[in-house]
Amino acid sequence: MRPPDPARDVDVAALAADLRAEVDGEIRFDAGSRAAYSTDASNYRQVPIGVVVPRTVDAAVAAVAVCRRHGAPLTSRGGGTSLAGECTNTAVVLDWSKYCHRLLEVDEQARTCLIEPGIVLDELNAQLGPTGLEFGPRPATHDHCTLGGMIGNNSCGATAQRAGKVVDNVVALEVLLYDGTRMWVGVTSDEEYARIQRVGGRPAQVYRQLRALRDGYLADIRTRYPDIPRRVSGYNLDSLLPEKNFHVAQALVGSEGTLVTVLRARLRLIPQVKAAAMVFLSYPDIAAAGDDVPRILEHRPIALEGIDDKLVDLEQHKSLHPHALHELPEGGAWLMVQLGGDTPEQARTAADRLIAAVRRDGGPRVHEFADPVAERRMWEVREAALGATTRLPDSDYTWPGWEDSAVAPERLGDYLRDLAALYRAHGYQQASVYGHFGQGCVHSRIPFRLRTAGGIRDFRDFLEHAADLIVSYGGSFSGEHGDGQARGELLPRMYGERLTRAFGQFKAIFDPDDRMNPGKVMPPYPLDSHLRLGVDYDHDAGGTVFAYPDDGGDFAAAVLRCVGVGKCRRHSGGVMCPSYMVTREEEHSTRGRSRLLFEMLDGTARDGVIGDGWRSDAVRDALDLCLACKGCK
Repeated sequence: MRPPDPARDVDVAALAADLRAEVDGEIRFDAGSRAAYSTDASNYRQVPIGVVVPRTVDAAVAAVAVCRRHGAPLTSRGGGTSLAGECTNTAVVLDWSKYCHRLLEVDEQARTCLIEPGIVLDELNAQLGPTGLEFGPRPATHDHCTLGGMIGNNSCGATAQRAGKVVDNVVALEVLLYDGTRMWVGVTSDEEYARIQRVGGRPAQVYRQLRALRDGYLADIRTRYPDIPRRVSGYNLDSLLPEKNFHVAQALVGSEGTLVTVLRARLRLIPQVKAAAMVFLSYPDIAAAGDDVPRILEHRPIALEGIDDKLVDLEQHKSLHPHALHELPEGGAWLMVQLGGDTPEQARTAADRLIAAVRRDGGPRVHEFADPVAERRMWEVREAALGATTRLPDSDYTWPGWEDSAVAPERLGDYLRDLAALYRAHGYQQASVYGHFGQGCVHSRIPFRLRTAGGIRDFRDFLEHAADLIVSYGGSFSGEHGDGQARGELLPRMYGERLTRAFGQFKAIFDPDDRMNPGKVMPPYPLDSHLRLGVDYDHDAGGTVFAYPDDGGDFAAAVLRCVGVGKCRRHSGGVMCPSYMVTREEEHSTRGRSRLLFEMLDGTARDGVIGDGWRSDAVRDALDLCLACKGCK
């Protein structure tokens, strides 16, 4: 039985004092900062012990040393976009996103780059732009998710159709164990393994234990892991197999901060897509769209996404992307198919071949988007799905929990039918379904009733039945968002008792005292504990100035509309939170932000407080927007 408070013996005052004395960073133990870091985009909430925002990687190493001395648990955080509760914990939170976001080097010949974990994906690829290379996996949160978070979750996105998961694109990691061991890990040849053993010390012990673990469970690893494109659930013990070169870095990808702290990463890069063409295919329902995926895959699309009519209806109801939705062909579901080439003519030829094949076989209705602007609009429709499905027209809220299950693409249609039947059996038939259909990954937000005892019981019952359903299809609970607390408890259903025991041993090799993100993945907290809502949820808003007419005048209801996916953390573009673009702060009061902004205009802000590059045109525009508002003065 896991103890209810992993920080029960920590002297918080002494911990905070030592962090302030020894760490070059912002040390935040105030109630406001702790509250701001208590949630992510998941159903869970845990108030952290405190927050450390290190100014350098070495400062983060110093912070870990202080925490070790005090026995304080740790968790790393990037953009806070996790959907399974990975980055909420009663722990010291290391926030890498404000300062540790440098691209350190690029090797164009080897097609690799070296980065710090706080760099945002779009910023990395913008800096890589002149090389013609990019980091391939691209989640919908690409304008604010960090590479450290992507490594922690083994992220994917629509581009994984051609680029693979993050695990397929990691060359090496510099990691820090809770006990202070700092080392680089990657591919391990027999010669490298022998060298590590000759040097000795803690790294040699870790590698020895990893090889023994792999050899002891070799048959289980080779037979129990689902052979599908989007298997993310569970630890990557399969990366330790001899045929995968005993790749310790890739084994650590997707471990969600439960094993090590990632300090730097060397990533594999791929050539940018030079030209693309998009085709939309209309179907009577989403299962029929799933049935057609294997045939479309024969044409080697670089992206293959599915969306249903419920998603489109919700976006129309919320007046999201009206121009794009006006161009959408009629149907009950659609496949977005993107074909690529080295030239526009090659991409167009690939699209024409697909269209000819579909029409020849008497398939779905075809609609082409030859205009690049129209194509971008359709991608915005798809990427807005999480926010659009958060609240239904009847005012019911939807929640994650079963948001990214995955099966083999050839079984997708049948799985979608059985999943729809499960939704109906639990009264969740309003749930929209969409996702990365080319790899069998299904996204959905579900109207769980998480504020009543009966609703929470049904939440658990549904997840257990859904887990059994996905296992019957040889699939994975998670196809890109990880296990965290939402699915960690269910892992024995997918992997069996022996491999689950191996996961525990894997955890113990790196973190024997369970100080790294405890309660997530292995060994897990119950999936219905630490809920953000729950039967005792009471958001007393107090007096408010604004009317909140879209929420019946209820500020507490307005709060629940925040998905928590971090869209307000964008570094450029849009109209959300212009002060964040300057300060890189989301937890300070508006008054504090305003004061900082005016200090910046006067040239009195502390050197480095807003990071490098704040003088860019995008940030200047953000500053102008914020000052023109005058609402927080």
